[in-house]
Amino acid sequence: MFNKGQLSGLMKQAQMMQENLKKAQDELALIEVSGEAASGKVKIEMTCKHVVKRVHIDPAVLDDKEMLEDLLTAAFNDASRRVEETSEAKMGKLSAGLPAGMKLPF
Repeated sequence: MFNKGQLSGLMKQAQMMQENLKKAQDELALIEVSGEAASGKVKIEMTCKHVVKRVHIDPAVLDDKEMLEDLLTAAFNDASRRVEETSEAKMGKLSAGLPAGMKLPF
């Protein structure tokens, strides 16, 4: 088992990792990504916490309601995919060095 010193060290290490995780999550809330469809005719900008900040729609696509709905869906899905990629990259740095099979958050 662990002696008192080892257990104390593990607890400090876990607390530090928890603080780093919180800091990374706070930083993700500030990072914005952009998803687009139809070669940028529809763009959606959102934070890595999935908060949509802006929607840009080229006037050329306003005439066809169904197409616009499809383009908005595609742009949102593109932005969501980019959020996941960005989040995984950021959080992956924190999980480097964890034992195999252990993932964040605990």
